[in-house]
Amino acid sequence: MKICVSATSNSIDAQLDPRFGRCAYLLIVDTETLQFEAISNMAAGATGGAGIQAAQTVTKTGAKLVITGNVGPNAFNALSAAGVEIITGASGTIKEVVDKFNKGELKKTDAPTVRNHFGMGGQR
Repeated sequence: MKICVSATSNSIDAQLDPRFGRCAYLLIVDTETLQFEAISNMAAGATGGAGIQAAQTVTKTGAKLVITGNVGPNAFNALSAAGVEIITGASGTIKEVVDKFNKGELKKTDAPTVRNHFGMGGQR
């Protein structure tokens, strides 16, 4: 299965970035082979709409699921509308997170976990 994991750098050994819309990288990972593509998140520095832009990037890759720490309402709505499932509350390296997913240890979320502009600092 092709999934997207928010990452702090462009490596499978990177830490999961707890922010979706403003994460440094979006790692598109094949859960069976662990082969991945690292996409620099151009939305990370956006003044607004980062979650929607990141969600659009994910949908273009064909990923069916996103794993991240938190997801705001705009990103949640954009991903959900595109049929992309979301798992939040994850932590660890990308490799560890994919392993947890493969073992069924991560649960899908059905609502945003933070308010708008969470990744801009100071707001929760």
